[in-house]
Amino acid sequence: MELSSEDNNLTDKVLPPVEQESDVELETKVKKYLRGEGANLEVYNMHIALMIVAFRCEMQFLIMVSTCLLQTLEDKKLKTHLASREKLYGKSAKAAAKIEKWLLPAEAGYLETDGLEKTWRVKQTDIANEVDLLSSRNQYDIVLPDFGPYRLDFTASGRHMLAGGRKGHIALVDMMSMNLIKEIQVRETVRDVAFLHNEQFFAAAQKKYAYIYGRDGTELHCLKERGPVARLQFLKNHFLLASVNKSGQLHYQDVTYGGMVASIRTGKGRTDVMEVNPYNGVVALGHSGGTVTMWKPTSQAPLVQMQCHPGPVSSVAFHPNGHLMATSGKERKIKIWDLRKFEEIQTIHGFHAKTLSFSQKGLLAAGTGSFVQILGDSSGGSSHNYSRYMNHPMVKGYQIEKLMFRPYEDVIGIGHSMGWSSILIPGSGEPNFDSWVANPFETSKQRREKEVHMLLDKLPPETIMLDPSKIGAMRPSRRKEKPSRGEIEAEKEVAIEAAKSTELKNKTKGRNKPSKRTKKKKEMVENAKRTFPEQGHNTTLKKRRIGEDAAAELPTSLKRFARKN
Repeated sequence: MELSSEDNNLTDKVLPPVEQESDVELETKVKKYLRGEGANLEVYNMHIALMIVAFRCEMQFLIMVSTCLLQTLEDKKLKTHLASREKLYGKSAKAAAKIEKWLLPAEAGYLETDGLEKTWRVKQTDIANEVDLLSSRNQYDIVLPDFGPYRLDFTASGRHMLAGGRKGHIALVDMMSMNLIKEIQVRETVRDVAFLHNEQFFAAAQKKYAYIYGRDGTELHCLKERGPVARLQFLKNHFLLASVNKSGQLHYQDVTYGGMVASIRTGKGRTDVMEVNPYNGVVALGHSGGTVTMWKPTSQAPLVQMQCHPGPVSSVAFHPNGHLMATSGKERKIKIWDLRKFEEIQTIHGFHAKTLSFSQKGLLAAGTGSFVQILGDSSGGSSHNYSRYMNHPMVKGYQIEKLMFRPYEDVIGIGHSMGWSSILIPGSGEPNFDSWVANPFETSKQRREKEVHMLLDKLPPETIMLDPSKIGAMRPSRRKEKPSRGEIEAEKEVAIEAAKSTELKNKTKGRNKPSKRTKKKKEMVENAKRTFPEQGHNTTLKKRRIGEDAAAELPTSLKRFARKN
């Protein structure tokens, strides 16, 4: 039995169910990356019909529009160019969809409930029973009551964690294998810890000075210029270690050559609230007067000074995109700010947050006492409407010191008075990592190569500004336009009238004669006239005459180069 051509086409279109599902999934992803509807190049007949209707109805406007469209479509070169452009757009959308499907297979998963259930009622024990074995390992509680409270820091890849206890205990942990790499006891107070450009170096703010240590616990540098440091932050794109000390001084030190880049007196008193905006490298400080100031190393004055709260600011956090800032105050309020307009967009009442932290996907964690609350953006990022997403009560007696989300994992680290803990927050981390930016599985050779590239791509301190998109743009001209002769005359008349109408003070006998008062008025009018230069033509005429005389004195062989009037 022979099959017709139509039957052959039907058999070609029949695919296995798995391939059919993959094709449908790929088509939906392609639609997401398409740049709108493509140009309809097969509309020639429609325009001919429109032209006929226009001539019958004697509508001049339709005739003109149809003529222009016909001329456009008759241009074969333009039509070919548009067709090739649409073809390229389709290829790029398909390539992006394939990359998302095969190279970015992981997807962020959020808690979803049915009916009247609430996500914030889900407990950590319920989540641990449902996740896989590797994810359940990220839920732990390290109890070290003799060395707390602890402050935490993660590397950019989320592979390593640094924990620093107030009583001098510093520990470096590999979070993937849960192995302790190194722990040291410095035998003095540790107020803060921070990683430098990778896990090979870290800084600790101790009782009198700040110190830089190696991965093996070796003390490399003692930074005595800063004094007793309260908080540390590292600007990885600029290789700057920023710190604020007890007296409110802000210091920037370049760790590549060890020089002090800037030392700034804030003038706002002591503060222990410090955060770096990842978008532009601007350092934000929270003060006891309720203000948040933003600084850069090349300026002794704050770039921005915002009155955020009526009382002391207890914590500041920045969204990964750099356009949102969250602040908390002692008056039990959390405020969300839009830094593009410096406006408050949301206020969350009834929660005093000692520490705040944004995740890679925009979740906001707030901790106080022994209670952690996670706020999620229910609007999907369009209006930034944060509401309660998850809750986690700690063991009674634990006092939270620091919250920090672990990059590329649905995990948040909690440093508290009895050690440090980790809980699972579904949907908080970026599911797919870029190995060129942050690779949790990098080898020692890859780490060395990356360090060299980071040093070559190091940005100077002058590039730290509120709007980094202005870098490389041309500065607008500040040259003022010269006023016209009419404007100058009008200003001159106004100044003369003001001088004439000025009332003179009554002076003692002999100095208040009418002649002296008239003379004084004339002097004031002359002074007003002197501020406006005369706009005569004498200078131009004089220049012309000088030019004509110079041309007359030229030799015969050079007279042909003289300017002719």
